[in-house]
Amino acid sequence: MSSTTSAKNGTWRNWGGNVSARPAREVEPASVEELAAAVRKAAEDGLTVKAVGTGHSFTSIAATDGVLIRPQLLTGIRKIDRDTMTVTVEAGTPLKRLNMALAREGLSLTNMGDIMEQTVSGATSTGTHGTGRESASIAAQIRALELVTADGSVLSCSEKENADVFAAARIGLGALGIVTAITFAVEPVFLLTAREEPMPFDKVLADFDELWAENEHFEFYWFPHTGSTNTKRNNRSAGPEKPVSQVAGWFEDEFLSNGVFQVAQWVGRAAPATVPTIARVSSRALSARTYTDIPYKVFTSPRRVRFVEMEYAVPREALTGVLRELKAMVDRSDLRVSFPVEVRTAPADDITLSTASGRDSAYVAVHMFKGTPYQAYFTAAERIFTAHEGRPHWGKVHTRDAEYFAGVYPRFGEFTALRDRLDPERRFQNDYLRRVLGS
Repeated sequence: MSSTTSAKNGTWRNWGGNVSARPAREVEPASVEELAAAVRKAAEDGLTVKAVGTGHSFTSIAATDGVLIRPQLLTGIRKIDRDTMTVTVEAGTPLKRLNMALAREGLSLTNMGDIMEQTVSGATSTGTHGTGRESASIAAQIRALELVTADGSVLSCSEKENADVFAAARIGLGALGIVTAITFAVEPVFLLTAREEPMPFDKVLADFDELWAENEHFEFYWFPHTGSTNTKRNNRSAGPEKPVSQVAGWFEDEFLSNGVFQVAQWVGRAAPATVPTIARVSSRALSARTYTDIPYKVFTSPRRVRFVEMEYAVPREALTGVLRELKAMVDRSDLRVSFPVEVRTAPADDITLSTASGRDSAYVAVHMFKGTPYQAYFTAAERIFTAHEGRPHWGKVHTRDAEYFAGVYPRFGEFTALRDRLDPERRFQNDYLRRVLGS
């Protein structure tokens, strides 16, 4: 598990190390019935309840001083239905286990994020996404879900059953109940050809609309203090499979992206003046490569260098302007940013509080190495994002509150009304939800 709890003092910490909490007690239910009983018992004791995944959120969305539900025992595939092409999994199942199990069955999700350490419910509840022209976030691939609500009852939701809850609970922030199982749409496993190549910052921005339109999945990383980016296009392929060779894979993914990168981060933290030079070297170290493999081996990669992250979704047409402002801000500041900025896209979806709800979106993610002061950089970046009606990722650092969200989410009131109905006593409340949804 990536989140850590030391039994000595019962403190829970997230993966990024920037959030900790001391729950009154922890429960590891082995069934939905046990989970529902734990919720009812918490109500009797006047305690709030939070389920936690692997702690990959950088916000305190999972923090609680009440009852902490750990879903380690609620894992595994309940059912694969080849007629409807769906798979139902327990909420605590790590994405990695789901992806590997599906591959063995000759199946795959259509799209996914760039890591797979999270639990399926943690990833979907916070709006985890990859990049895609037509294919959207992981939550947008949900066809049904099961939810334990505040009174301990179990609710089944889909487009046909409790449709209003389904519209919101796919990205429910843990505010509507505890998700116990998720049914995803799947398809026969397919091959993706990935083409990674460096490209000048100005060229990517000039050609962005074209690059987006011509590729099923387009993303790029810009290295601050440089005019360089590394682009990645993933498109479906007839094959044959041509995975990255183990030696090249180890060199690019482990040595360059994790090993050397880790050392570079340590140097940059100790001597910030070296950062621009390191950035120029890093941006040149990556060479072009092409490989073909099954989806999860192309979409996801290990992330061993720990960081803190802020990510905002802006209207897709605002992206190039946002990036130019971001680059100008870094260039004229004395900030030293050693982590690349990641840019991805998603089509509009119909999920109430999805960052892409009702609008075609582009995502801009800024990162800082764990332990480096990030406030000045994130504050300056956030000022740019919010000027473009940006919507922050629910699981990443931001300073927005309910008043702001009511302005950038047309259906915000729909979500809070549903929460009033499902959790009138705020059994699932915590400080984070109080701030982003209001009390």
